[in-house]
Amino acid sequence: MKHIPTIYVGYDPREDEPYEVLKYTAHKQASGPLNVYPIKQHLMRRIGLYRRAWQLGSSSLPSPNNESDIQHRDIFDGKPFATDFSFSRFLIPFLHRLEGWALFMDCDMYFKSDPLELFEKYNDPKYAIYCVKHNHTQASEETHKMYGNEQYQYSRKNWSSVIMYNCGHEGHNNLTVDDISTKSGHWLHNFKWLDDDTIGDLPEEWNWLDGHSSADIDAKNVHFTRGGPWFRGQIWEPLDDKSEEYAQEWESLRDEMNADVNYAAGSTARG
Repeated sequence: MKHIPTIYVGYDPREDEPYEVLKYTAHKQASGPLNVYPIKQHLMRRIGLYRRAWQLGSSSLPSPNNESDIQHRDIFDGKPFATDFSFSRFLIPFLHRLEGWALFMDCDMYFKSDPLELFEKYNDPKYAIYCVKHNHTQASEETHKMYGNEQYQYSRKNWSSVIMYNCGHEGHNNLTVDDISTKSGHWLHNFKWLDDDTIGDLPEEWNWLDGHSSADIDAKNVHFTRGGPWFRGQIWEPLDDKSEEYAQEWESLRDEMNADVNYAAGSTARG
């Protein structure tokens, strides 16, 4: 029995619209059947796969001290993080039953090309994962992004925003569900459970970063890593003509999705 290729998308309820647009473009561009599932943190907690603790601003959950107290800060290493899926993305091998290939993506992206190409081309069994190995420094002097969260620099930044997982690879024997709730962000986002020679390369076209990637690259997947057009006039504006071009395309796709009654009716069935 042939398995249907599956994409797991990092989900944050504050970015439901970008998630829906990403899912829409995945199905629009796909040349065959495809599963797209959101990783919802509250469900991961409910089934016992995730129990990581954090503070919101200066206060502990369940509530901040004031309305400006919005920065998520991890309990274990004290570092800031921006989304509900900052760490749950590393659950993919377990969600996929430690077998086969599965793709993880941040939700602030959209496809310009067939996502099934990733499954067809990047599946060498010697690799535990594939990712775009960005040498990423922020293109601007921005200190904040999205909802006013800190724009934090770290090693291998954005490597983990698109990950093609070989879920059954022996390298993942060095990763446990408990690690995802207890290891530092540095350990997880740098793939410290893997040998570097088991990390394969994806071309940058599969994780084109606004404000960073070259306009000469013909993007197959656009990543609004600084925020996105859904934040226009708030915290995000394009830094270059290519980012504006892609932002306008995203807005057109959003409008197309919202006008597509048939897609809306079948969206739940597709996942």
